[in-house]
Amino acid sequence: MEVIVAQHAGFCFGVTKAVDTVYEQIDRTDAGNIYTYGPIIHNETVVSDLEKKGVRVIESEADIEGLKGQKGTIVIRSHGVTRKAQAALEETGLNIVDATCPFVKRIHKVVAEESQKGKSIIVVGSANHPEVEGIVSYVQGKVYVIDGPESAEKFDENRELDYTLVAQTTFNKKKFQETVEIFKNNGYNINIVNTICNATDERQTEAEEIASKADAMIVIGGAHSSNSRKLYEICKEKCADTYFIQTLEDLHLNLTENVKLVGITAGASTPKNIIEEVQNYVRTNF
Repeated sequence: MEVIVAQHAGFCFGVTKAVDTVYEQIDRTDAGNIYTYGPIIHNETVVSDLEKKGVRVIESEADIEGLKGQKGTIVIRSHGVTRKAQAALEETGLNIVDATCPFVKRIHKVVAEESQKGKSIIVVGSANHPEVEGIVSYVQGKVYVIDGPESAEKFDENRELDYTLVAQTTFNKKKFQETVEIFKNNGYNINIVNTICNATDERQTEAEEIASKADAMIVIGGAHSSNSRKLYEICKEKCADTYFIQTLEDLHLNLTENVKLVGITAGASTPKNIIEEVQNYVRTNF
């Protein structure tokens, strides 16, 4: 049986930067207590390892209030934070280390500048995802969050206004393209800024290609990882026998003799060692 592992699987540039930043702070003797605002990435294994090393996750702005007057370092997660949370962090007096993904920072800049010009902003993504919450906070004026083509079809706002549309960096590229076409066909005057990052595009394209020829597909990612869930959706469309797991412990393969090719891919928050464990297990046992 053949096993293909996607080349674009595992940590992307932004995630690597964020995780490395926290470990660098752990190694510093002058960092003091170390915190992250929200999980540094959406991977329970990584977050658990950091907690064992003394890193505490701050979950809310109320938690930030409790840090005032303390000494230490707080790392802003790869997804970024809202403007309000940023201001609250600055008031604590803690040393702030910003590990926000540069591609997310770019979206903050785009929506801030476009909304200042008087344009209404449309964000394509998951409304309750921390990245999207951060993006929305940089808009000065009207902002709408839609989750894909179906929401675009139902969108019924003033067609006389000017709109700028952006996307969550990890959004499904095909659904984004479908969403854009719907807005154009429905007569909206809309400026499209494709903010899906290149790593996401490459990862999704490769996963789709592998799934198209695989008899079984394994997608590895965190339970709360948006980009991993989207990878699963893409692979499931091409390969009915697709498994979504967080670690090797979750893998319960039921492969028949007819399975000749198994594909493996992983979300942007999946450590390399977990991918290797799954790969080695499949190669050894099937």
